[in-house]
Amino acid sequence: MARYTLGLDFGTESVRALLVDVATGETVATAVEPYPDGVIDERLPGSHTPLPPDWALQNPSDWVSTMEKTVTTVLRAGGVAPQDVIGIGLDFTACTVLPTTADGTPLHTLPAYRARPHAWAKLWKHHAAQPQADRVNALAAARGDAWPRRYGGKISSEWLIPKALQMLEEDPELYETAARIVEGADWIVWQLTGVLARNACAAGYKGTWHKVEGYLPADFLAALHPGLARLYEDKIAGPVVAPGTRVGGLLPEWAARLGLAPGTPVAAGIIDAHAAAPGGGVTQPGVMFMIMGTSTCHMLMAEREVLVEGIAGVVEDGIVPGLFGYEAGQAGAGDIFAWFVEQAVPPPYHEEASQRGVSLHDVLAERAATQRPGQHGLLALDWWNGNRSVLVDAELSGLLIGATLATKPEDIYRALIEATAFGTRLIIEAFTDQGLAVDSIVAGGGLAKNPMLMQIYADITGRELAVAGSPQPSALGAAMLGAVAAGPEAGGYATLAEAAAHMAPPPSRVYRPIAEHRPVYDLLYAEYRRLHDTFGRGQNNVMKVLRRLRREQTVA
Repeated sequence: MARYTLGLDFGTESVRALLVDVATGETVATAVEPYPDGVIDERLPGSHTPLPPDWALQNPSDWVSTMEKTVTTVLRAGGVAPQDVIGIGLDFTACTVLPTTADGTPLHTLPAYRARPHAWAKLWKHHAAQPQADRVNALAAARGDAWPRRYGGKISSEWLIPKALQMLEEDPELYETAARIVEGADWIVWQLTGVLARNACAAGYKGTWHKVEGYLPADFLAALHPGLARLYEDKIAGPVVAPGTRVGGLLPEWAARLGLAPGTPVAAGIIDAHAAAPGGGVTQPGVMFMIMGTSTCHMLMAEREVLVEGIAGVVEDGIVPGLFGYEAGQAGAGDIFAWFVEQAVPPPYHEEASQRGVSLHDVLAERAATQRPGQHGLLALDWWNGNRSVLVDAELSGLLIGATLATKPEDIYRALIEATAFGTRLIIEAFTDQGLAVDSIVAGGGLAKNPMLMQIYADITGRELAVAGSPQPSALGAAMLGAVAAGPEAGGYATLAEAAAHMAPPPSRVYRPIAEHRPVYDLLYAEYRRLHDTFGRGQNNVMKVLRRLRREQTVA
């Protein structure tokens, strides 16, 4: 008899449900449902009062309603009986957090708090807490604390502490009312099972939790604000468990709403990008997984913890239990190419794309693919959205050098792709310089579907690049967590590695470096590194001067 798991992928704009055959990994059915209120960044639903700049909220009620719709849709489409679904797993954006009462009721659902922005869920990209993040970093530096080195030396507004501190400072009464501050993934599991547990992935990468050292000490939090001292004891209560741990069984009321059997095991969640690693078949040390989209997240696992320059985090049990999961990343990739296509391509290219019925990306990629390495005479730095690794500096910006009156759009397009590949090579070398092996690379996400881009990455890194076989590796990874929560006794698996071995499809394609391209790209990479250090390590701060002038003149 076939057995199935559900993978729920909670993204920035929508939720996806994947119904997966446990034995084969075959996707039986999938459904996507957008959040009715989407990203709340202008005003609260039903309000005419604008939100301040850099706010990004969500409505947790949307998570629940869309989950219910997608799950019932895939069960109906797959023709699967409730008792044949043996487990539920989920991934979620992070750090996306909400304040609740002691029983998990979101504060924004209470009439007294609905009009107060801090009562809603703060989305991962809520950046209004950056001043609080700056103070966290300054205090840690003044005290000489070592913990920031696990996060590349600093944290940002996307972390838990700055978001909690902003709530405390701007709405202290609501902060006191909040019995819990909960990651979205943990809140969903709490609703489904009645049990609150903190997943080690979000707790470690975004909540500054360490498996040995625990959370940050109360004296550090008190130095930020006396009212923050008991943040972890009072508001972040609950055990920290590895992704895939069985948190509890599906409550009867939720079983009825979803069309599933009561008691169905529900797994502890994981961050969405990190779920893609097992979904792409990567559960072992030495294999880097890249999820490539508007930005790129680089994940690597190892059997030991070392501090690597510019990493976004290293967390034991963060991705696969028993291993240290490392995360690095590039703040811009696909969105850099999109910016160029939207802002800088002349009319004849638009006309060609329209006549042929293809996208501008297709036209530029076709032309750029005919070029040899170095033929366009350009070199770029991939900092259009700042640098996440290894410099960890959001104030940096893009650079293009070598342009002449003969430069064409396809030249710049290819140079920008090459720049992101150089950035990935730099990240790989940051790991290998610390003795962490990067033996092979697997990629997933939208950019991994671009043959020209993937070949350039293989040529520049000098490594084989495999493309994950699943088009939805995050949702598949979440489904694997459900199989582990079920365990072998219910038809699932004992470990995440075992689940991936059975459920992850083989790579859809493998790109191998073209040997004759390597000498030119090695030369260009050396120049890239020279530019990287000149403009990124303080030798020339022109990028920051220009950014400061732009802010000043915009305000004026």
